[in-house]
Amino acid sequence: MKIEDHIQSSKQLSTEKKVLINLLYTGNWLNEVISEKLKDFDISTQQFNVLRILKGRKGKPANLSTIQERMIAKNSNTTRLVDKLIKKELVTRKKCPTNKRKVEILITNAGLQFLDQVNKVVENKEMEIVQHMSKNDLENLNELLNKLRD
Repeated sequence: MKIEDHIQSSKQLSTEKKVLINLLYTGNWLNEVISEKLKDFDISTQQFNVLRILKGRKGKPANLSTIQERMIAKNSNTTRLVDKLIKKELVTRKKCPTNKRKVEILITNAGLQFLDQVNKVVENKEMEIVQHMSKNDLENLNELLNKLRD
């Protein structure tokens, strides 16, 4: 379905406008699809992103600014996200032994197990979303998106 049909636009849109609207629309759609899968685990996409970032650090602690820099949604309230994950016992927070002003955040073993379980569901959904695209389509799309941001 064309983007004009999705947004029910009756006026002729320029190609440039269609591309930008399509990107925004598709990004929101993708976020909704993944969020729906994460609801079963009582976790948001931003919390999921924090857990993935912490797992990627392979046991090394992260501070709030490191997490914020790596977030997909840069406007996320990282402190609030970490607090929610602490309440769920998926991450821990402690003061840095060498710098008392610095806070270190680590994913817990329970967090790693939880993330493995959630990752399976999300990765299955991701594969379902892109199943109708060839490897070449995906590589071209990725290249074009990178080019757009440059």
